[in-house]
Amino acid sequence: MERTGVPDVLAAIRGVDFPAGKDRLVTAARAASAPEEVVRALRGMPPEQYADREEVAGSVRVDPAADLDPEAAQRIARAREGGRPGLARHLREEPRTPIQEEFGR
Repeated sequence: MERTGVPDVLAAIRGVDFPAGKDRLVTAARAASAPEEVVRALRGMPPEQYADREEVAGSVRVDPAADLDPEAAQRIARAREGGRPGLARHLREEPRTPIQEEFGR
């Protein structure tokens, strides 16, 4: 599966005049023959008016590892999960919620 990054999305909407809505961005990407992954990422954005390309970059959901090498992406995924590799999830320490703190659980 091909990975899509923010630079790919911004390249697909290069000729768009802002402010622009989500539908206009999707149409522009299709007219620019953007890959389906880019169009899908644009379709997943909230239906709002975007003032500029920076707002689009902040709103579009893409593969967070698209701009990273695979090894760095794996390290980030492990860090997100927490704990040591091979440690069962139920054995990992998790922070207590304020309610648990209040009732001493």
